[in-house]
Amino acid sequence: MSDVKAIEQLAQSVKQIRSEMGKVIVGQEEIIEQLLISLFARGHCLLVGVPGLAKTLIIRTLADVLDLSFSRIQFTPDLMPSDITGTEIIEDNRSTGQKDFRFVKGPIFANIVLADEINRTPPKTQAALLEAMQEYNVTAAGTTYSLKQPFFVLATQNPIEQEGTYPLPEAQEDRFMFNLWLDYPSFKDEVDIVRTTTTNYKADLKTVLSGERIVEFQELVRRVPVADNVIEYAVKLVHATRPNDKGSAQIVKDFLSYGAGPRASQFLTLGAKTRAAINGKTAPDIEDVRAVAAPVLRHRIVTNFNAEADNVSKVDIIRRLMDQI
Repeated sequence: MSDVKAIEQLAQSVKQIRSEMGKVIVGQEEIIEQLLISLFARGHCLLVGVPGLAKTLIIRTLADVLDLSFSRIQFTPDLMPSDITGTEIIEDNRSTGQKDFRFVKGPIFANIVLADEINRTPPKTQAALLEAMQEYNVTAAGTTYSLKQPFFVLATQNPIEQEGTYPLPEAQEDRFMFNLWLDYPSFKDEVDIVRTTTTNYKADLKTVLSGERIVEFQELVRRVPVADNVIEYAVKLVHATRPNDKGSAQIVKDFLSYGAGPRASQFLTLGAKTRAAINGKTAPDIEDVRAVAAPVLRHRIVTNFNAEADNVSKVDIIRRLMDQI
């Protein structure tokens, strides 16, 4: 099958996924699109939003629509790395009469892993999850276990509760392809949410894609060609966030302590390729880069005190840079 035909099938599948998720999730079309971009790009997502915005429901519904295993880990201050990766237990070997070690796999051995309130657990436990995200395997007692593909981590953070939390360091946040901020629903959407969730209505969700098919589409995305001018635009945008870069804008020098690294350029280009493919386009353009710029760059730039004092947000800076380039 040609890649052009495969892209058409991907776009059609994504349309069906959105339709099925729409039976449960009211609004949030942009968040759902960005989750799907991250999934097909082999990235991971960090979702930030106040309680009650259906972060968990969106992820659970996505897993139901896809034929994938799902596990949810509720992060707490007493959670240990072995609670995530798994642990070795001693059991009797009936054939030899001796005691043997057996590895019991933890909840990370699933296709979609929801790390709920990841900032509620200490850095040591956070690191166990982040290592698996990077390496796609888990090492226990000297043995390495591979994680089954596709492997997609979605971590949630509550931005308003700071007591008893361990915020993710910037270097660890960098492991996530996207940082997605969920906003409050519109008045109309909230009316629809209340109407549907206060009755006995239960959506009948149909499975759209298997794990094997998703892996095929992930490979397809990597083969999507990108014009040099699109890659150059992505790199220019990332370079523009660096305060010490020659010719950086005054807004960057005034309000940023640190800019984004090369991984941001990679994810901008990969995100643009994936966005183009899921919308049925055979190659991305600059508009696709601009569409993924905020979720890719938001957690990779560090604002200084001046930005906080002048109420200048990271997204404001990203938008102004895009206007200038």
